[in-house]
Amino acid sequence: MAANMRSIQEIVDIILRKIFLVVLQQPSKNDPNIVFLALTAAKILSEGKALFLSCTMMDRVLIDRLSGDFPSTEPPFRYLVGCYRRACDELKRVVLMKNASFRSEIESEIKQARKLVISYCRLHTRNMFKTPGQQVTSVTSDLMSMIFAEVSTHMDEFGDDTLGDDTLGRGFDNPPGFIKEFFRDGDDDSMELVLQDLFEKLRQSVDGISPLGNFQQPMRALLLLIEYPNNAKILVNHPRWIPKNTNLPIGEGRMIEMESILGAFLRISALPDSKEFKSTTDVGQQCFSEASNHRLAYSSSFTTIKKVMNILYDDLVVVFHKLLNNQDTQERVLEYLAEVIKKNSARSRMQVDPLSSASSGMFVNLSSVMLRLCGPLLDGSVEWREQIDPKFLFHNTRLDFRQLTALHASSEEVSAWLEEENSSKDNHELEAQEGTSSGTRKEKYSLTCECFFMTARVLNLGLMKAIYEIKHLNEKLGSYEKDRTILKGMREQGASPLLDANIKYLEKEIGILSQSKSSYEVQIFQDYTLLGQASTFYKLVIIWLVNFVGGFKMPLPSTCPMKFACIPEHFVDDAMDLLGITFGIPEVSKGVVLDFLNFIIMFMASNAYVKNPYLRAKMVEVLNRWIPNKSGLSATLFEGHQLPLDYLVRNLLKVYVAHTQLLSNKFTVRENIYELLEYLWNVPRHLNAWRQIVREENEMHLNFLNLLINDSMYLLDESLKKNIHQLKEIEVEMTNSAEWEQRSLEERTEITRLFYSQENIVESDMKLAIGNIGMLAFISEQIPAHFLLPEMVERVAILLNYFLLQLTSPQRRFPDVKDPEKYRYRCRQLLRQIVKIYVHIARGDKLNVFPTAISKDGRSYNEKLFTSAAAAAADDDDIFGKIDKAGKVIKEFVELGLKADEAILGEIPDEFLDPILYTLMRDPVILPLSRQSVDRPVIQSHLLNGNTDPFTRSHLTQDMLIPNIELKQRIEDFIISRRKRKRIRGYETSKDDCG
Repeated sequence: MAANMRSIQEIVDIILRKIFLVVLQQPSKNDPNIVFLALTAAKILSEGKALFLSCTMMDRVLIDRLSGDFPSTEPPFRYLVGCYRRACDELKRVVLMKNASFRSEIESEIKQARKLVISYCRLHTRNMFKTPGQQVTSVTSDLMSMIFAEVSTHMDEFGDDTLGDDTLGRGFDNPPGFIKEFFRDGDDDSMELVLQDLFEKLRQSVDGISPLGNFQQPMRALLLLIEYPNNAKILVNHPRWIPKNTNLPIGEGRMIEMESILGAFLRISALPDSKEFKSTTDVGQQCFSEASNHRLAYSSSFTTIKKVMNILYDDLVVVFHKLLNNQDTQERVLEYLAEVIKKNSARSRMQVDPLSSASSGMFVNLSSVMLRLCGPLLDGSVEWREQIDPKFLFHNTRLDFRQLTALHASSEEVSAWLEEENSSKDNHELEAQEGTSSGTRKEKYSLTCECFFMTARVLNLGLMKAIYEIKHLNEKLGSYEKDRTILKGMREQGASPLLDANIKYLEKEIGILSQSKSSYEVQIFQDYTLLGQASTFYKLVIIWLVNFVGGFKMPLPSTCPMKFACIPEHFVDDAMDLLGITFGIPEVSKGVVLDFLNFIIMFMASNAYVKNPYLRAKMVEVLNRWIPNKSGLSATLFEGHQLPLDYLVRNLLKVYVAHTQLLSNKFTVRENIYELLEYLWNVPRHLNAWRQIVREENEMHLNFLNLLINDSMYLLDESLKKNIHQLKEIEVEMTNSAEWEQRSLEERTEITRLFYSQENIVESDMKLAIGNIGMLAFISEQIPAHFLLPEMVERVAILLNYFLLQLTSPQRRFPDVKDPEKYRYRCRQLLRQIVKIYVHIARGDKLNVFPTAISKDGRSYNEKLFTSAAAAAADDDDIFGKIDKAGKVIKEFVELGLKADEAILGEIPDEFLDPILYTLMRDPVILPLSRQSVDRPVIQSHLLNGNTDPFTRSHLTQDMLIPNIELKQRIEDFIISRRKRKRIRGYETSKDDCG
């Protein structure tokens, strides 16, 4: 019968039979896919109704179809999905109907039928239609397959096939629109069980997967599910959202990573993990083994991993955004983040137990997610920044910040301050609370505020901990490579099975460490987006902090505000660590450096604000890395802003004097300061600031000079007298082949390690010493007056005399090691600097106190000290030639030596003084006409201007001069007697000064 001759009832009946594959009358042909519902038909007839299918009777029809025992038919859920697909197909056909009225009514019937199918699909998820004895395909597995098919792309086939054919949705049809309708209007009761199972299967699908595996399809599935608010609500109330204690032999921190639903996605990482928890595909081993031999593959791996990790970050951020922006799920997400942080607080320790704490991979991923969630904050908006409430640190109910070391306040001070604050607040709110049933006050903080503080904690436990790990890894790798070099050198002298085995072991370990290093490089150090966001976050932190003290200005308030003093120290410490590794990356440091520079200048010299001296030392290290000729940063950073111009030199000197004494690495810190000052004294405005400091803070500058002298004396003494001789002894032992070969492999290895260690010590000490002497040379040129003060002049003279003696006496020269230059021992450079200091001080010596101080040094000074240095200059033009080619400095240096020599003699009889210059005569001659005795060099200088006797104006030439032998002998006897007397007194004085 033609379609236009049938009634709507007949057409609907035909369509519904096609959709549901059921009939109410015995079919003429036996089709195993079509079910004859005989009992249903009998009931309908008994009710006096026609056997036409319609939506009004489809409830009872579907119940009978799904509850009946029909062995050859599909399982109920797949049958219902098929019904949905067939309904969609029928809708497409109905569109072709010409009769608009018919078309509209039939479309309505089909849509109702499709809606009914969805409703029964949801009912079936509660196992309402399971027939005894029938093998039922898991509804969850079918749904998972359909969801994966819904979100699949052509790229999914390139990932590791870790999900299995069924899970990937191959072979099971997914009708368009089914998933959307199925989840759109579901309620908690009908959907909870199946969704809980779906979320668990998603967790399992990515458990142990690497970034190179197919994690993207499960991630897209998760995103699809939480698009529906009810699904999101079920997710955050899942038993595995925050898993409770399990029977696994792991700690809580590792458990929340391994067992929570989001933990499985968060732990997908290229970073190495403990062997018990490695991903199915080890990224380091797959991509970076023998990387040096495959540079093209190495570069390709870097690109691929960076790409997939950023896909992961983006998707995780979407997950968190959706859940945090949903009021029904926000609280549970914040609870999850807090639990992850609390259960992994042990990650802040130097050594992390992998069985107890989550992996670095999870926490670096979470670091990236949290930074992206802080996006509005990172934009620098004051409106967002004002939402950061420092009271969160003490009044929030999620995280305990009181256990963390504060910037300055002790735990007792924090408790007292909070008690006072709470007491004051209680008094103000007493009236408001009188009418309530409880006086308990629960603070409410904005989502922005909570994200800020959680991000700071996550970064400390995640990104910053990973940066510490890579430093430790590099140290270990360097140590192994050095040991390998030692053993290979020994093998050249004679191989042995034990030696070969040790080298093989080291090469294996070096390979593993190199793979791990590459993994860290690609996920952290090559991810400029991650590092840039972290830098911007810490810029936000320091801007927020300086608001407590009135902004970026000096001087600081005399009393540190408690809001500042109570801030966890790691907020600033982590910022300094990050700056230490990103200084050379323009993409990361752009736009943040100036604020950090000002912050460091403000606080590096203030122990009233930052108690930890090592943190203040770290600030100096960051500044050192930013020196323009080191970092490539613009010189305007140090030279074009007022706060650095006014306070940088001043505070560097304060740190040197007051804040490095008790540091174990004080010489390294002082070296950083020296290099900064060396740069700054070439900037006129900073040099002017230095001179102003000398005028205004005289005592501090004297202390600074005193430390410079002490350090120089100690470092050069340690190098020249102690360490270099120890190095020479080891070198001699190692070159004595007969005795060396008699030692065991372990002994030779240990001695060689000691040799390299001693080399590093000597090199470091010499570098620092030369730097200090260079600083003294500069200061003595610019500000010589401080060196001539009574409390300083003799100490300076002792230092200079001592090293002049060391550097010019043949018996005191650098020991005969193979390569002195390797240890930065630069005798010529040192000698040039020492001579410069002598001359600079002498030029400023208006009262002639310096020669006396030089001559009073009984330990190092002798009458030949300056002449020996001059002789060294004559033998080696490189020593003094670079000072000034005209010889002016050398001349002044020699003259200073003569003055010192005279100073040792005390009061000189008039008859021994040259009557022209009133200096001690060394080679007296008699003028033939006037009979005056004068010093030969003085009269020779006079005769260059004219051949006349200076006393009578009579004619005089050099050949007319008569040596005064008797007077010369008397002068020499005088000098010898006075020197002997002064040497005894001077030695005793020097010994007391140095004791």
